[in-house]
Amino acid sequence: MDKAKQYTDDTKSVHAGISDNEHLAVVPPIYQTSTFKFHDADHGASLFAGSGDGYIYTRMGNPTVTALEDAVAQLEEGHKGLATASGMAAIHTVFTAYLQQGDHVVCSEAVYGPTTTLLATVFRKYGVETSFVDTSNTEAIRAAVKENTKMIYIETPGNPTLVISDLQAAAQIAHSHDALLVVDNTFSSPVLQKPFHFGADVVVHSMTKFLNGHADVVAGMIVAKDEENYKILRKTLNLLGGVLDPMNSFLVHRGIKTLAARMTIHNKNAQKIAEFLENHSKVEHVVFPGLKSHPQYELAKKQMSGPGGMISFDVVGGVEGGKAVMNNVKLCQLAVSLGGVETLIQHPASMTHAIMPREERLKAHITDGLVRLSVGIEDADELIADLDQALNCIP
Repeated sequence: MDKAKQYTDDTKSVHAGISDNEHLAVVPPIYQTSTFKFHDADHGASLFAGSGDGYIYTRMGNPTVTALEDAVAQLEEGHKGLATASGMAAIHTVFTAYLQQGDHVVCSEAVYGPTTTLLATVFRKYGVETSFVDTSNTEAIRAAVKENTKMIYIETPGNPTLVISDLQAAAQIAHSHDALLVVDNTFSSPVLQKPFHFGADVVVHSMTKFLNGHADVVAGMIVAKDEENYKILRKTLNLLGGVLDPMNSFLVHRGIKTLAARMTIHNKNAQKIAEFLENHSKVEHVVFPGLKSHPQYELAKKQMSGPGGMISFDVVGGVEGGKAVMNNVKLCQLAVSLGGVETLIQHPASMTHAIMPREERLKAHITDGLVRLSVGIEDADELIADLDQALNCIP
């Protein structure tokens, strides 16, 4: 693919990261090796000095992994990518690279649970303070910033409440305080949202989700906006060792070929299902960026090119109502995770957020009857029929 030319995401999904290789294979080969030979001592010395072209050791770089890193960086329109062994490995690497004792982080309160735990336990133990705020409220971000704030960390749409945060406003606040804006772009994928366009410094993904799309790989990705940030992150990742292996890199890169096509169907199906849920007697409230009832509907249209495949909705009956739906779906699969071709459903109050004190859970808008739905690419009417019968099982 001609990197100098601007292609659509449909084309980039198929061709990004693919360049000439030894035998001009259409699909980049899997370099299933731990180490690489040097031509001679000078070649080895140049590689360790960072001036030579080639590879040393797969923890430090591998052609198959590089192909995937380049693909996601091209889709995000960032500088370079760093593939990691999981989404949490990506997040941990970013925090470790930039934070030290005495620093402060402003983080979305609607964020992936383990991100909250990592900041509130491990990094707190090392002297890093975190303020968890509703980042969909720009003034809440501004009020939370301190003199020692080094990072604003935003997940938008937020997990699991799907609130939308204004990335451009957050970037302006961060940069005015010499802080970084880091964005978890997992829920949208780079096809629907490009945080670098709005001032982000670093973007992270759980590639387990939409990027891979087939629920068969655990992987993460960091994309840096420039060479300076890339070098900081690469050095940190090499030392932590949480890198992605060649086989799983190959699988995710293969999944990305259908990313744009899949996201089109996710958008279409989720819109239809959200509209159905909004009119169901057993549903109290629906949160979906494609509905005009979403509190940040206009903002979502501004910074996203589509509403995505995630829906959150409140059912009547609280915890028991949520359990009734979980126990009666037939086509929707009761499982955590998201972003695959199959539709997944889960009930945070009894599952992913069950250990969270109820007061804190409600403060984060994770209500007793909240259901999170990751809409797949099945027939939308058949998914609606399944949800209808499950909802009607609520007493």
